[in-house]
Amino acid sequence: MNESGNSKRIRRAARIIVLDHESRVLLFRFDVCDRPPFWVTVGGECEADECFEDAAVRELFEETGIRADPGTQIARTTPEFITVEGEPIQADERYFLIRVDKPEIDTGGHTELERKVMTQHRWFTLSELADWPEAIFPDNLVEIISTAR
Repeated sequence: MNESGNSKRIRRAARIIVLDHESRVLLFRFDVCDRPPFWVTVGGECEADECFEDAAVRELFEETGIRADPGTQIARTTPEFITVEGEPIQADERYFLIRVDKPEIDTGGHTELERKVMTQHRWFTLSELADWPEAIFPDNLVEIISTAR
């Protein structure tokens, strides 16, 4: 049993909310077989010996080419879901927020799996998030951003 009272592996992950100079948020679209497309923030699983802050720096650079200090944690979520590899997990996701002047993204650091499933990236206004026809995770992203401003 894990700390949430179930037998799923706890997957520690750092998530980074990247805002541009217009307060648009960067999201990546995932296209995974047998699932509807969904959009998520930058980030991913912590390595075994890695703290959330170090994972945030690493994931930010690997997924966007941006080198930045993510600062302090602004939110935490603990959703249960099935990873893109098919593993049911209990997530422990810590959120960080950075602001960038230029909305230029370099996806050259993506892994083979990321290149396969992360098919698009896009900058969203907060009003677009409210009416977007595809799932966006975390589902309280607008609230997290609004609280952190």
